[in-house]
Amino acid sequence: MLIDASHWGNNVRTGRYRLVIAALLFALGMINYTDRAAVGILAPQIQQDLHISSSQLGWVFSAFFFSYAIFSFLGGYLSDRLGPKRTFSAAVASWSVFCAATGAVFSLWPLISVRLLFGASEGPMNSTTNRMVTNWFPRKETARALGFTLSGQNLGSAVAAPLVIFLSYFCGWRMAFICLGAIGAIWCVLWLIFASDRPAENRHVSAQELAHIISDRSEGMLPKGSAPVQNYIFRKTTLGLALGLFSLLYPLYIFVSWMPSYFTNVMHVTQAGLSLAAGIPWVGGFLGYFLGGFISDLYFKRSTNGLIARKITTIIPLVFAALTLCLTPYIHSVTGDVMLFTLSLFAISMGIQSLWAMIHEVTPVIYMGTVGGFIHFLANMSGVIAPALTGYVIEHVEGGYTSAFWIAAGIGIFGALIMLILIQNKRIALHANTSSTQIY
Repeated sequence: MLIDASHWGNNVRTGRYRLVIAALLFALGMINYTDRAAVGILAPQIQQDLHISSSQLGWVFSAFFFSYAIFSFLGGYLSDRLGPKRTFSAAVASWSVFCAATGAVFSLWPLISVRLLFGASEGPMNSTTNRMVTNWFPRKETARALGFTLSGQNLGSAVAAPLVIFLSYFCGWRMAFICLGAIGAIWCVLWLIFASDRPAENRHVSAQELAHIISDRSEGMLPKGSAPVQNYIFRKTTLGLALGLFSLLYPLYIFVSWMPSYFTNVMHVTQAGLSLAAGIPWVGGFLGYFLGGFISDLYFKRSTNGLIARKITTIIPLVFAALTLCLTPYIHSVTGDVMLFTLSLFAISMGIQSLWAMIHEVTPVIYMGTVGGFIHFLANMSGVIAPALTGYVIEHVEGGYTSAFWIAAGIGIFGALIMLILIQNKRIALHANTSSTQIY
């Protein structure tokens, strides 16, 4: 990957260096989801070589999300305390090592152990991305910035299928994981060179761009006497956000973990066809993040109530995604399934990025990483439950995948109702005292 410094210099003069940060976060999202999706894509080969059942494979998937959920909260806290640059540097270096180590396992329990460590390393991803967007973008650009950066995750999933299948075909599935780990190491070097925690610390950011970034983020310092962080964590709005994100992530993690196996074992798609069947739906997810950000910000600007605007652009896509999952059992062609999965991932991704933008409406800047991490921790319990429960349902419940999709649809409707009821209040008022605390 070559970096054209002169081109970046042009960005400096036009006051858009924040787009460089967005590009790095976009690339990281691609790497993150490519690494994460690799196990699901290679699951049929791993199952055969390691002699593990569908239920055991479900526990392999869930092991990742168990530690991922815990460290998503810790990662958000660390991004507030240490800054997102150092948090990301340590996290990406670690997960690249454990991704490569996946190729060295020869039985079930070492695989589960590596997945636990891998999940812990990836845990800080979304909460630290949110922290970085908070530092580098004004509120009126939040949804677009999050939509663009998070869209890299689904594009990574789309690229993962052909890339991982290509690597495994020529190098074997073990070497494929090692190659993916090397890509993350390269990103770490670029991050250390070009990123900074805050735009004020970066020599490439002009005074005009800095003024634009902080123009509608008035809480750069936390006034003395402000509500403590636990007041923001333990309230019904935060619970509503967490349950809403849980219901959005539940079907997403089924797609990440089980979609390749569904196409292979149920629809009997060949290895060559799998790269398209398991890859195309993630293009819908990419578009959902990317276009959804523009739609959400446009509605936000035209609305007199920013919180309601974010709720609407979160709840409607979630309900639509649930409806598409209900239709899946009645489709009996690969093309039809690919189309439904694409629509579902489009809606899920739009809802996720709008929900992350909603957090900015109810949380002060100083607590963004910690509160966002706590929401991500609770929501990612879906990653623990969804893959394991789906594996159990596939193996032991009549209907198999059909029952699993209906469960995901029901959770989606439940999450929409919870958000409608619980997310009502704006941010807790901050007192106007003058003493302040430095933030990252």
